[in-house]
Amino acid sequence: MPITGCEVLWNIVLGKISMSRGHVIVLLTLLACLVVSGSRHEPGYCAFYEECGKNPSVEGSLIPPIVPCLNYSPARVLNPEHYRRLKEVCPMLDRGENLTTACCSVNQLKSLETSLMLSKAVLIRCPSCADNFAHFHCINTCSSNQSTTVNVTRTLNVTYMGAVREVVVAYQAYLSVTFADDAFDSCKSVRIPATGGYAIATMCGRYGSALCNAQRWYDFQGDSSNGLAPLDIDFRLIPDGVTEGVPSGIVPYNGRALGCNEMTPTGGEVCSCQDCQASCPVLPPPPALPPTFTINGVDGYLVICVILFCVLILAFLIYLVTGVVVKKMKKGRRSSGETNKNSVTERLISPSEVTCVDKNSLTAQEFLGSWFQAWGTIIASHPGWVLLASAVVVGAFATGLMHIELTTDPVQLWSAPDSRARKEKDLHDKYFDPFFRTNQLILTAPGRPGQLYDSLLFGKQNFSGIIAKDLILELLALQKEIQSIEFWSDDLNRTASLKDVCFAPLNPSNPSLADCAVNSLPQYFQNSVDNINKKVNMTELGVTKEVDWRDHFIYCVNSPLSFKDITDLKLSCMADYGAPVFPFLAVGGYENDDYTVAEALILTFSLNNYPRDDAKFNVALEWEKKFLDIVQEYQKSPGNPFTFAYMAERSLEDEINRTTVEDIPIFMISYIVIFVYISVALGEYTSFSRILVDSKFLVGLGGILVVGCSVLASMGFYAWIGIPSSLIILQVVPFLVLAVGADNIFIFVLEYQRDARMPNEKREEQIGRVLGKVAPSMLLCSVSESVCFFLGALSTMPAVKSFALYAALAVVLDFVLQMTAFVALLSLDCRRQDRNRCEILCCVTVKTPAPTKPNEGFLLPLMRKYYAPVLLHPATRIIVMVVFIFMFMSSIYLMLHVTVGLDQELAMPNGSYMLEYFKYLYTYFEVGVPTYFVTTKGFNFNSIEGMNAVCSSVGCDPFSLTQKIQYATEYPQRSYLAVPANSWVDDFIDWLNPGSKCCRLYTQGPNKGQFCPASEPLLMCMRKCMSAPANGVLRPNTTEFSRFLPDFLGNRPDLQCPKGGLGAYDKAVVRDPDGEIIATRFMAYHTTLTTSKEFTAALKIARELAHNITLSMRNITGTSPDFEVFPYTVTYVFYEQYLTIVYEGLFNISLCLLPTFVVCCLLLGMDVLSGALNLLTIIMITVDTVGVMTLWGIDYNAVALINLVTAVGISVEFVSHMTRSFALSTQPTHIERAKEATANMGSAVFAGVAMTNLPGIVVLAFAKAQLIQIFFFRLNLVITLLGMAHGLVFLPVLLSYFGPGVNKAVLLKKQQAKAQSMELSSDSLHVYDNRIFEDQEKNTNQDRTQTTPAKPSNQQTLDTGNPGKVSTEDTVPLPDIIHNEQYKKETGVDHF
Repeated sequence: MPITGCEVLWNIVLGKISMSRGHVIVLLTLLACLVVSGSRHEPGYCAFYEECGKNPSVEGSLIPPIVPCLNYSPARVLNPEHYRRLKEVCPMLDRGENLTTACCSVNQLKSLETSLMLSKAVLIRCPSCADNFAHFHCINTCSSNQSTTVNVTRTLNVTYMGAVREVVVAYQAYLSVTFADDAFDSCKSVRIPATGGYAIATMCGRYGSALCNAQRWYDFQGDSSNGLAPLDIDFRLIPDGVTEGVPSGIVPYNGRALGCNEMTPTGGEVCSCQDCQASCPVLPPPPALPPTFTINGVDGYLVICVILFCVLILAFLIYLVTGVVVKKMKKGRRSSGETNKNSVTERLISPSEVTCVDKNSLTAQEFLGSWFQAWGTIIASHPGWVLLASAVVVGAFATGLMHIELTTDPVQLWSAPDSRARKEKDLHDKYFDPFFRTNQLILTAPGRPGQLYDSLLFGKQNFSGIIAKDLILELLALQKEIQSIEFWSDDLNRTASLKDVCFAPLNPSNPSLADCAVNSLPQYFQNSVDNINKKVNMTELGVTKEVDWRDHFIYCVNSPLSFKDITDLKLSCMADYGAPVFPFLAVGGYENDDYTVAEALILTFSLNNYPRDDAKFNVALEWEKKFLDIVQEYQKSPGNPFTFAYMAERSLEDEINRTTVEDIPIFMISYIVIFVYISVALGEYTSFSRILVDSKFLVGLGGILVVGCSVLASMGFYAWIGIPSSLIILQVVPFLVLAVGADNIFIFVLEYQRDARMPNEKREEQIGRVLGKVAPSMLLCSVSESVCFFLGALSTMPAVKSFALYAALAVVLDFVLQMTAFVALLSLDCRRQDRNRCEILCCVTVKTPAPTKPNEGFLLPLMRKYYAPVLLHPATRIIVMVVFIFMFMSSIYLMLHVTVGLDQELAMPNGSYMLEYFKYLYTYFEVGVPTYFVTTKGFNFNSIEGMNAVCSSVGCDPFSLTQKIQYATEYPQRSYLAVPANSWVDDFIDWLNPGSKCCRLYTQGPNKGQFCPASEPLLMCMRKCMSAPANGVLRPNTTEFSRFLPDFLGNRPDLQCPKGGLGAYDKAVVRDPDGEIIATRFMAYHTTLTTSKEFTAALKIARELAHNITLSMRNITGTSPDFEVFPYTVTYVFYEQYLTIVYEGLFNISLCLLPTFVVCCLLLGMDVLSGALNLLTIIMITVDTVGVMTLWGIDYNAVALINLVTAVGISVEFVSHMTRSFALSTQPTHIERAKEATANMGSAVFAGVAMTNLPGIVVLAFAKAQLIQIFFFRLNLVITLLGMAHGLVFLPVLLSYFGPGVNKAVLLKKQQAKAQSMELSSDSLHVYDNRIFEDQEKNTNQDRTQTTPAKPSNQQTLDTGNPGKVSTEDTVPLPDIIHNEQYKKETGVDHF
């Protein structure tokens, strides 16, 4: 090939040919060649060569802006050392030794290598991406055809090494669109494990990852204002075949860019799935959600409930029709003389007819009645001693209150110590610091107008009213005021400040105030007023404009990891504590990453979360109190331009405790209302002059005191044995025991008032006799309830368990005190009343005598005369059954749709500032809570197989721990995971990679051979920690892993080495003294979760994912069989209960229902039918309660479960008394027995349970706490009303249809007693003969007119509650008894 003149001259200049002509001629010729060469772009020629000092036009660069010399010359053949360096840095330019030419010197290669290291630190996890990134920079800098792809556009003269040199400070680089797009595609999905974001976001300037494309990516690389590029490069991306606008001789570079799923020419493996979608295995989509249960397009549960309703109604109608037919057949038989009487009470009962069940029932009633009668007589006879003994016992129990422990920590209340979430929390907190304490403000400026800003760099941008300079400065002033909080701490015995308790991720051992993690928008300006006010003129593309804080803000929210923006402001985006501030931590209320129109500013102070027994825990609480004081004072200030919400970590507990204290008067008023009602309702008022004598004020007070003493004694006992109490116990147990106790009090007192003292009977004996009649019923309810609650203590939920224990013992003690102290108190009151002494003013007596007739009050006659007949009318009975069956089936359907959970805002009182905070949080916050995937001991992270099973970079298992989490984030609506997990394993591997500057060793000095941070000069640390592997898959061996892991965890990240583990991972890896990893965690982020349902679903899915990961990691060689991966976030411990609360509730309520059936059967002498009807009614009350909860918007949760358990207890009071009264009644028909039970016992139940609860419950509607309003007012109101409806409406009707028959043993006993009483009568026998005649006449007339005979008004009858009491209800034809010889023989009454 002939050599041109210019080439000869170049060789002369380079010293290869000696100069033989005059200097002037040579110089002139050379100058001419230079001018010609400046316009030529030829293959094999360089546009610049060698380094010529720093770029004088670049200031504030993060790395030295070394620029090349303008030097149009042929590419150089490389010597061996030069060739080796080129092969290391730009292997794609290698053409073989002695065959490779290049346009870069060794110095340029070193600078290029240093520059590439910064980018490779985040890209090296994907070898093909790193190769493509280096590719186009190598082409621009070193290609032998440099002049054909580069067009120099600007040069400057600089003095370098004592000589003036012309340097290149700007050029155009021409690339084909194909190469540029392919290279960009290979890098766009590469992740930064520490943040879960994309690496491209740090390399695309203002556009971030979402808006980045190839052109914008290259533009950022060539922008010297970014602090990384030493000169300006104008990348021109030219479509294939397009020549327009391309200078003559320029050929856009069109090399081949590797796909991310391709190996590199040097043997680098394909990129992992997490960094390259094309590398991902083909995975089937998640299975479809199970369809809603439907039948022919209609809700299946609704269809089933409708069918069941129809079946039950049909069965009921068949039962009615069958009953009518049978009744007519019996009537026909009676008319033909086939049978005698139609009622069992109108014929003689033979002892042979009495069944074993009837005998057992009578025996039980007689035993209990006689025992309680004797007991009551003794107690009533010695009231003073009994009251004294009761006070001593209660006092002994109550002294335990000195040791009472009141649990307020929600974790201890609602999460069982042995529950999975609690164990996982304890394990997490054992090895890792508890989740840091958050103190936050969310500020808005509603109504403030926005603005349009025409940015030089970013074009026209809309700014919302809140993103304004004056408001940012105002926020900064508030932030600094809070940061400067100081106070005297007794725990530290010195002045404390934020730095004593703050979360300082990059300097945790000795933080300064600037090291504290405070996230806010002013942090983009390093909390500097000067930086916010800074503005400069900047020229871009020939246009000069002013740039200010708005340009910097736009840049930083799109590139928060940048150490320098691209404006001439030259400001960093990093916070003053050294970490990035992600946009979702600075602003809120935006859409599609359009941060400039955000509607809220966010200010967050993070504190360390110390254990409660740590002295600094109290310091943190005090700091938060000061924080709240400042914020609340600021909110009240007239100059405050913001509308905002705020919270401190202590706020939840503070507000709950505050409202508890504030609602104490409401509870006190409620108790006072109940007390006043009981005192008034228990009185028997016969005349105005005897009001103070007949009132029962002291008895009512005594009843209240009995309830209070039982609660105090119960609390004292459990305090003695170390079982903690809670606010729920203080609020619910007294109400429950009051409902039980008041009912028993009313039954006892009303029965006493309705009873007439027998001849020669003492007052104490009368009290004992009355107690013998009613105490078995009281025992039935109390035992049922106490056993119910004791069984409820089997619950795993601490709050439910402790409540059940306290309630069970309180019910037992209440019954015991009623059988002792209250009986004694009533005895004293009766003595006072017998002496006509006024209540309270005991020295005052009245002259008006007491009435001789027992006082029935107004309720008993009302119910007997009006209510019971109307209720048990044939038409009414049918309507009642249909309505209640409909209610039951509707409630079953509604029960299946009840909302499970407890939204945290319901725990706050109305008007609480926390309610506003939750509203702001759900409206403006754009990210969910972080969640950690924690690994336990037993996995070999230091083995290659172990690392591959965890990591997600090149060479990792496509189904590794982090990769599976990545797959889950692709379906956020199903997985509730938004951001993949960070991975210390990935970053550790990248940190070790010799392609970055992170891990080096000192080669000189006292630390020789030890770790050298990237901030140290190159000459001090010439040796890399590890050598580059041929396939690009770097894995440390066991020794290297253990040696360098501590250095990685303690390395502070910076520009030179962004992969340092301090702050991100130093607390994520826990090792034992031998260096074995015993616990680690990998942090991901949930989607935004707002409801209990979402929190619970997120927990469930996270556990399923963790279990899947656990199973796969256990297959790794050397893994312990008990190794486990579990998810953890601060909310899981609260929401775990909702995974099982339905089954927990069914279990607890079933345990409570069981004793109501068993005890009822036992105490009624194995009366299974009565027990079954009793149980059915209670079940219906419970189911209907849940149904109404659905209608009234009451969620099902632990608080509701406690109330449902309470509902069972209260239902026993409404139901069991009525059932027993019916079972022991000897009225001739089911309807008559139901009427009697409704009138006699129903009136006492209505007065004692319903009317005692309702006034107190209504008062709770005025409570401030939403929990009290919803779960105590609404739910207790529902329970009481449904209990009253079922006990006083449905149950009498149900018993009238399906109740057990007359207890023949009781009836036989009555007949025997009647006969004996007649025998002992002083009347002559002819009186009975006359009565026989009268009875026969009356019976004859009755048979002619009606089926059921009427009862003569002058007949003696027996009370249903006691076989020996005279009543006006049941008739026994005594003459038949007297003249029946067989009866005389069987009963022994034969001497008539």
